[in-house]
Amino acid sequence: MLKYLSVWFLMLLPLGVSAQQAKLTGKVLNQHREPLELATVAIKGTSIGAQTNAAGDFVLAVPVEQELVVSVRYLGYKELDQTLKLRSGETRNLQFILEPDLQQLQTIDVRAKGNDTRERVSLTTLDSRDVKNLPSAFGDFNKILVTLPGVTSNNELSSTYSVRGGNYDENLVYVNNIEIYRPFLITAAQQEGLSFVNPDLVGDIQFSSGGWQPRYGDKLSSVLNIMYKQPTEFAASVSGGLTGGSVHLESASKNKRVSYLFGARHKNGQYILRGLQTDGKYNPIFSDAQAYVHIDLSKDTPSLGRTTIGILTSYAKNDFRVEPESQVTTFGTRNTPLRLAIGFDGQEQMEYATYQAGINLTHRFTLNYTSELILSGVHSREREFRDVEAGYRLCDVGTNGNNFGECQQERGVGSEFNHARNVLLARMLAAELRNNWRLSQRSTLRFGVKINSENIEDKLVEYGFTDSADYVAQDYYLNSQLNLNTLRYSGYLQHTFELDSLKTITYGLRATYWEYNGELNISPRIQYSFITRHNPNLSFKTALGLYYQPPFYRELRNFEGELNPDLKAQRAIHAIVGSDYLFEAWGRDFKLTTEAYYKWMTNVIPYDLDNVRLRYYAKNNAKAYAAGFDVRVNGEFIPGAESWLSLGVLTTKENVEGDSLSLYNAQGKLIGKQEQGYIRRPTDQLLNVGVFFQDHLPDNPTVRMYLNLVYGSGLPFGPPRQPEYRNAFSGRSYKRVDIGFSKVIVVQSDLVERKKYGLESLWVGLEVLNLIDAKNRVSYNYVRDVSGVTYAVPNYLTGRRLNLRFVARF
Repeated sequence: MLKYLSVWFLMLLPLGVSAQQAKLTGKVLNQHREPLELATVAIKGTSIGAQTNAAGDFVLAVPVEQELVVSVRYLGYKELDQTLKLRSGETRNLQFILEPDLQQLQTIDVRAKGNDTRERVSLTTLDSRDVKNLPSAFGDFNKILVTLPGVTSNNELSSTYSVRGGNYDENLVYVNNIEIYRPFLITAAQQEGLSFVNPDLVGDIQFSSGGWQPRYGDKLSSVLNIMYKQPTEFAASVSGGLTGGSVHLESASKNKRVSYLFGARHKNGQYILRGLQTDGKYNPIFSDAQAYVHIDLSKDTPSLGRTTIGILTSYAKNDFRVEPESQVTTFGTRNTPLRLAIGFDGQEQMEYATYQAGINLTHRFTLNYTSELILSGVHSREREFRDVEAGYRLCDVGTNGNNFGECQQERGVGSEFNHARNVLLARMLAAELRNNWRLSQRSTLRFGVKINSENIEDKLVEYGFTDSADYVAQDYYLNSQLNLNTLRYSGYLQHTFELDSLKTITYGLRATYWEYNGELNISPRIQYSFITRHNPNLSFKTALGLYYQPPFYRELRNFEGELNPDLKAQRAIHAIVGSDYLFEAWGRDFKLTTEAYYKWMTNVIPYDLDNVRLRYYAKNNAKAYAAGFDVRVNGEFIPGAESWLSLGVLTTKENVEGDSLSLYNAQGKLIGKQEQGYIRRPTDQLLNVGVFFQDHLPDNPTVRMYLNLVYGSGLPFGPPRQPEYRNAFSGRSYKRVDIGFSKVIVVQSDLVERKKYGLESLWVGLEVLNLIDAKNRVSYNYVRDVSGVTYAVPNYLTGRRLNLRFVARF
């Protein structure tokens, strides 16, 4: 939730102090760089003092031209003093980081209220600085999520991710409490642009992988909650590399009432896509621009932050064009290798332009009651044009003699043709009212309502056929024009109560109603956490809740291009138990998080997954479950550089009605049918491992190394339009290691010199992407030979690539 900027402070001028004053502002954080609320900031020897707000911010009016000692105190932390002298009219911004006082912690338990993740289930907070340093193909924000437990992505070209067995349509994304939408028509990862979130603008990051509170919306898998920065001074950066670049600006007015952020990115994937097995002319261009303006509308200084408005605007344009030319894939076994050679003719074009805007008006009626009005809108126009003809040849490959590595015998020859003229226009508006009422020091009530308007116009024209073994077969045909114009209503009520300094419970309800299918859903949810009395470093938490995901446009549309108005919301019960353990090793702090979860799902809408294309059956004809165990340990393995290791174990299966198998006797006569029962879901990945590791030279921290390692066991797959083999086979594991080396050149460290010469530092990096050159598979082509045998021919992702990057900061 957007942190309001209200500041409670008491200011009394002592006798003898000059009327001339300066302003001291800043933020108080704990050792994890989380804000501390109600910390005391005072000037020693005077009665001047203030307490920090929920964001850890404070404001003090202080005497000038004299040496002052600023004292910062918070119960359970060591007192911090700093000496300074301010000139008349000067405004100085400081940041205080308090360290825990272990002697106090032996007798009393202290938490930073509202920011201690131990109070909330399946919640992870991330440092935005780590996101910028993570080596990846396009510097995508979402790649940091894949290193977290329970989060998987088997495609380095995609910003999509799966959480605890769900698909990417089941993830909520908020930026400054404004819900973010993903384009609809994308079918392959190379068509994607970057994710919405711009790392240069990010302030706070919170990610929940299950069991979240009622105030968050209606999905089944996860919530990503991003808050953009509110700068207090000018800063800027320019970055570039072999895959694109970005620029960002941030600043604030002299009185700090107005601040702004601006960021623009440009991505060209030609260099990376040359590593794909399909040769051709690629022209993948993605550009976006975002701006966020925060204005304090308060009339006088004592009411600083009482009324604020935030304005977020975004524009994104993607233009993906490819003219494929040829593809050669060798597969099979060592003793029986096969080769598929494909020649292409035609081109594919994917375009989309998305405009999004949101206004967030926050007013603090009293010290304990705050209301927030959010208005947002999305306008997206997408086009998918395709005319591609492929002629293929399947043959045996020689394994010895003079014909080693050459085609010896043809197994099949044929051609395919795919045509598409798809156009989609989506317009969505939303109005939401959120309220936060602090009933007492231990009790907080949150409630709100929201209305969404959705208007989607979709024109589908698709067909494809195969010419093989002297006959032509039509694979699919779609020709439809769809319109969807509906309203959704939702609301929530939740209460957080601290039973004592060790125990916290949050419970509440969420309700949704969709006029399209007339369905009303009520979602009760509860969380409970406690810190053990005998060991304040050990805490336990549990959550139980009912979650609904009302169908969106993609779920409503079946394979024939028709909408199902009777489709109901998918349901899931989340049951989670876990613990957090804070410990010290090598003189540094670490945190071990473990969680076990079980999700029971009904009214499930089955889907098939091909690359990043989800094709729903548009029927509530399945039930499913997901169960697993997640572990994460994070801390400063190397002093001054946080790293972590994540491990997730998962099983998820579904039982689809009507997916029976035909049974035949020895004579080939049909004797009956048998239900398949529970089969693997498309996202069933038994094991996933994520590592983010940072290191630097012991005597030179400006030289650093960043390592990103991801491993995921094989996903299920099966040939299309053959339900008896749906998800019947297991694919190969996904392995990816990206490593980066960087050097920071400090140009001007002095504030005065930096303002004079502009450039503060230059960051130069070399990245090795896919260090182990793993042959990861993203999808399969299914080819039939003359004898009627079907072969699954893998499509591989990118190989090893080098990338150069630089970041100039001003």
